Amino acid sequence: MSIYSHQSMTNHHDTGLFGQLGETFQVWRDRVRQRRELTQWTDRDLHDVGLSWSDIAHEAEKPFWRA
Repeated sequence: MSIYSHQSMTNHHDTGLFGQLGETFQVWRDRVRQRRELTQWTDRDLHDVGLSWSDIAHEAEKPFWRA
């Protein structure tokens, strides 16, 4: 997983409706990507960060709009 998130690099001065919608869509896309990436981790990766497959399944089953 990337150590940089899109949110940390976003210009938060853009307060327009389209800017906010764009940010929201980007967050949703990032969640989908990150959850897919988690499902590809090996047992060793999970052990290293202290997660189990049930933790991953729980996270991967969430809809993209839920944090």
